[in-house]
Amino acid sequence: IAGKELTARGPASHSVGFPLPRDTSGMTAPTSSGTPDSAAVLEALRWQKFPVLDDGFVALVDCMGDDGSVVQAARVSYGAGTRPVSDNRQLIRYLLRHAHTTPFEMAELKFIVRVPMDCWRQWIRHRTASVNEYSTRYSLAIEAMQTTGDDEWRSQAAANRQGSGASLPHDNGHHHTAAERELQTLARQVYEERLAAGIAREQARKDLPLSTYTEAYWKIDLHNLLHFLALRMDAHAQLEIRRYAETIGREIVAPLFPLVWEAFLDYRMEAVRLTRLDRELIRRLASRGKTPASETDFLAAQDPGWQGLERCRERDECLAKLRDLGLVVPG
Repeated sequence: IAGKELTARGPASHSVGFPLPRDTSGMTAPTSSGTPDSAAVLEALRWQKFPVLDDGFVALVDCMGDDGSVVQAARVSYGAGTRPVSDNRQLIRYLLRHAHTTPFEMAELKFIVRVPMDCWRQWIRHRTASVNEYSTRYSLAIEAMQTTGDDEWRSQAAANRQGSGASLPHDNGHHHTAAERELQTLARQVYEERLAAGIAREQARKDLPLSTYTEAYWKIDLHNLLHFLALRMDAHAQLEIRRYAETIGREIVAPLFPLVWEAFLDYRMEAVRLTRLDRELIRRLASRGKTPASETDFLAAQDPGWQGLERCRERDECLAKLRDLGLVVPG
């Protein structure tokens, strides 16, 4: 692609990275089903740089499709404009509510992202996208590393081996922030000294920290993007990748696919999934007149397979759901 600047929406700088096109005037509307309004939204969003973390960003490169594309795929024989928008909304909600996901695969979005390498390792585990990442074999590593503020260091969660707990005290965090800055400066200095000495880029890069930013083009269909967002916007996801997912979802997907986004929030992000065991426990509580129930009532009605277990994640998850629904109350 010819060289280009992103349209900035915040303080993040671009420095070294993918060259980006200067002129998007030749790009066309997303699909034949796109309306003038959807085309205008797309043009306003394309190449907008939405800052994430201290020097990261996400930007929409292109989009094929809109809400109408999903509807058109579901009604393969229907002509554009023959149904009111209210019917389209109901169809999209039905499709997502009942997990009829193929029509959502007919829309695709292409992004450029700048993300720390440790965060990118989680991102790239979603193997349902086409990816082209910036190469430090051919080019200099991006001269930017994610930094952590004094108040941003998190303790290890006690109950979740891969999660974070409470923030560390400011004074403790200040020490770790200073040490991080020193480490990152030294790592970059060693990298540049190796390059100056004629060492190959592919070898000189090997001691760069995982906080180093990388960039990638990332193209994915709407169905798999929604799956990515459902996992990475969840409260259990690591904070850093959650910030990227929230930005993609709220700033890009929501305006491009408003009907799909509404249904996604209602049936995925803000819904509660009840298992067979959950439903049977609720029935037992109801049959005993124990709604709302106390935690003692809950334990008395728990699934037989959970009884006698000192620790049971499934039981804890069920209790959390029932608390959220107001079916179990403290006391």
